[in-house]
Amino acid sequence: MILEFAALSRLSGQSVFEEHARKALDVLWERRQKGSDLVGTVINIHNGEWVRRESGVGAGIDSYYEYLMKAYILLGDHVYLQRFNTHYSAIMKYISQPPLLLNVHMHNPTVGVRSWMDSLLAFFPGLQVLRGDLKPAIETHEMLYQVTKQHKFLPEAFTTEFRVHWGQHLLRPEFAESTYYLYKATGDPYYLRVGQSIVEKLNTYARVPCGFAAVQDVRTGTHEDRMDSFFLAEMFKYLYLMFSEKSQLPINIDDYIFTTEAHLLPVTLSINQAPSQANTTEDTFVSHDEDLFTHSCPSTETLFPNNPSFAKTIRDGYKYLTGVGRALHSLPAREIELPLHDNGIEPMEFLKSMGISLTSLKEMTLGDPTTQKEQKGVYRVRIVAEVGATPEEEAVVPHVVQLISPPFLGRTVLTAGPAKFGMDLTKQEHGVKGSIVKASPYTACGPVDNAAELKGRIALVLRGDCMFAAKARWLQQTGAIGVIFIDHREGSNSDETPLFQMVGDGDSTEDITLPLVFLFSREGAVLTAALEEHHNVDVLLLPKERQLGHDKMEKPISMNIKLLLTQEGEMEENSAGGPTLQFVLENEEVFSKEELIGSEQQDGRTQPCSADSSQSLNSNTGPET
Repeated sequence: MILEFAALSRLSGQSVFEEHARKALDVLWERRQKGSDLVGTVINIHNGEWVRRESGVGAGIDSYYEYLMKAYILLGDHVYLQRFNTHYSAIMKYISQPPLLLNVHMHNPTVGVRSWMDSLLAFFPGLQVLRGDLKPAIETHEMLYQVTKQHKFLPEAFTTEFRVHWGQHLLRPEFAESTYYLYKATGDPYYLRVGQSIVEKLNTYARVPCGFAAVQDVRTGTHEDRMDSFFLAEMFKYLYLMFSEKSQLPINIDDYIFTTEAHLLPVTLSINQAPSQANTTEDTFVSHDEDLFTHSCPSTETLFPNNPSFAKTIRDGYKYLTGVGRALHSLPAREIELPLHDNGIEPMEFLKSMGISLTSLKEMTLGDPTTQKEQKGVYRVRIVAEVGATPEEEAVVPHVVQLISPPFLGRTVLTAGPAKFGMDLTKQEHGVKGSIVKASPYTACGPVDNAAELKGRIALVLRGDCMFAAKARWLQQTGAIGVIFIDHREGSNSDETPLFQMVGDGDSTEDITLPLVFLFSREGAVLTAALEEHHNVDVLLLPKERQLGHDKMEKPISMNIKLLLTQEGEMEENSAGGPTLQFVLENEEVFSKEELIGSEQQDGRTQPCSADSSQSLNSNTGPET
């Protein structure tokens, strides 16, 4: 909040607001990992310890980097720029893998912590434009554009293979923001076409009678009943500015800096009102090599002299990154030779893991017989290698929450998603059984108030406010034997939204041993309603294919029903005479009428039914029976 609080101090003359915001930034700077100059994404505000030590540029940390750079632009304090440049060098060294931006561990930045990216990192190309580093900005932006072409919008999270990891799209403006900055920096009409595609997709896939609705899942196109404030405050603003001529604007937009919520603050603040002495930070820095971008934002002519189409040249390398728009051609088989050793990972296995199919044709020893001893264990294999399709994404194994206590008795079965951590229910022969209890507080993002009640039971907890792993750890401490997470997005359901696997928080989750399943909102409402009505509800957590009754026929294969026909009032106990009518329930579940067999009683009191009476009896009595 340094921009907002500093503006408040400069305009009001009361320095206290800027002082506190600066102190918060000072703490984050001091808490950086000194070896890597990276910071984590979640910090404990009470003790200053990092809760999540993964470092990236997306969710949880994006505004910190953004505000260091913009604080320098707005306030003119070189301390902010020096800190930003220190972090930026670390980002480009460890996190940037052009065109990808992948999270790493802040204490061991050579170790990646996940194979997916979140949509909030889409702001970063715009920040790189402000710094004047256009080449990586163009590269990452083009990658993001290709993802939108494949999925219509940026999913909340997507894998390094550009598949959907988390399909929700909340109409976030970060991609439009970076598109605006790149158009301003390059003047390339290509970015106007990108902006046009954003507008067209919003109108086609998100527009509803009363506005624009968030997309629950980009794979299905289903909507959520929400339109966040940032959509109006940011998305429309960046799109309007992108397509407006400078002469059409009531202000000179270059005289303002955007906050993270796209509010405008005048850059003259640092001139109109000098900071108090308390708002001046003396800082010492490790020496870094100065580069072209340290204190200026060079023009495109400086960055790419004599190349007016420099942006297109960079983009062309990523044009078909996701495969969209590229003509598919089968590749001819190629013969290659690889040296194989009898220790370590064989190249054939390594290539197979990359999706390359291999066929061994011939083996021969290297060298002549006189040197065979020295070459023992080394072979040359001619391999026909053909590039195949990318391995399919790991399938999600459907799980269920089956209500087994009266009055449900296993008849109510709710489809659930599994977790990538915790107990593996596919390896539990009979699943996990227990009574359900709501956690208090319901989000379970801290100490649980009803720990005694949860001990030995399965906890119900609402998704949101913190990571799945954090909730699981708090509930595991109570002695709970399982956790059912319920989606906080109203109306979500397993019929319209594909199941997904819950993931951890970037750190090791080996300490979590509870079984964990996830219910969408509609299925969760069934479970909570059952608990409110019956108070004691037992459930079974297990894979869908092992649910109780799954391996049994739901209806009988056949059923014979014989009816003895007598005159009214003449049926005697244990009598066995009279005509009979037999019905058979076949596999097709259709009643078939067997031949009516009549046998007269010795006393002649009963007579065989006529054809008409048998039809009447068949149509009236049969269904009731």
